[in-house]
Amino acid sequence: MISEVRATDRRGLAEVDALLAREGIRRDRNLDYTCVMYDDDYHAIATGSCFGNTLRCFAVSGDHQGEGLLNEIVTHLMAVQAARGNFRLFLYTKPDAAKFFADLGFHEIARVEDTLVFMENRRDGFSEYLRKLSETRRPGNSAAVVMNANPFTLGHLYLVETASAACDTLHLFMVSEDASLVPYSVRARLIREGTAHLRNVVPHESGPYIVSAATFPSYFLRDETAVIEGQAKLDLQVFVKIASALDIRTRYVGEEPASQVTGLYNRIMKEALPKAGVACVEIPRKEYGGAVISASTVRQAIRRGDFDTLKALVPESTYRYFTSTEAAPILERIRRASDVAHY
Repeated sequence: MISEVRATDRRGLAEVDALLAREGIRRDRNLDYTCVMYDDDYHAIATGSCFGNTLRCFAVSGDHQGEGLLNEIVTHLMAVQAARGNFRLFLYTKPDAAKFFADLGFHEIARVEDTLVFMENRRDGFSEYLRKLSETRRPGNSAAVVMNANPFTLGHLYLVETASAACDTLHLFMVSEDASLVPYSVRARLIREGTAHLRNVVPHESGPYIVSAATFPSYFLRDETAVIEGQAKLDLQVFVKIASALDIRTRYVGEEPASQVTGLYNRIMKEALPKAGVACVEIPRKEYGGAVISASTVRQAIRRGDFDTLKALVPESTYRYFTSTEAAPILERIRRASDVAHY
């Protein structure tokens, strides 16, 4: 039988952890549903999990390989997702398991050799995304910026203005997954309002293809650095295909003196993108009061209720939003957050 393992089920989770460990992986920290198949003696022999619209953390006991159990687990998880209203599904798997998931109807988007494969259950999902992007292609020198903007600051604006001045068209990709303290609907609005004066900026939703830390799997990579490197390399495999669709020749990034994740991303981008014919230009960060302006600093000011500092760090449109009654739920969310800084 297949049953859900709830967060309070210590025995069930221990069984799942032991099964995953035997397969050389560990339970991902980002999960919102886990199931397990038990044998007649109530021992876990197969497991799988979900987070959002992704499937992850699959394992089958070595004693039961070849019995079709993984197929049953995937079918169960897809039914769970359908009940949630999620019909567009994504998964990450090791390269040697990609053919199995292809036989179940998943299609490869991108891969990092010898590390992982990113797949979705729509044959034309990514190709249709690229086709729609290509409709915004313009003549001349095109460049790109990718940002989360949690929220949009004067630092983000400086990066966009600098990149915009150096090209004919700047494609601005807004990370559209809702995994931030400031929801995507608000982040996108503030980005659009803050850059409205730049006529050559074309904003785009990233959709599910520019991967976030929340959706990226960490359970079969050996350590945190390997996770960051794997995510960066996968992101770049996807981005190179996006760049080809839009004839993007340059990607602009902000210099990152504080964030371990972004700093490592930047290093990998500067090494990998030129090999694919895309220049990577790192822009020094805008400063205020002797320190770089960051979204973390802005969130910390909001948490303290320091609106004087907030006003000095964000565009007028961002400040206007956060001092409106509309922002009250988000202000409260930031105040209640256990950690508003990134690393």
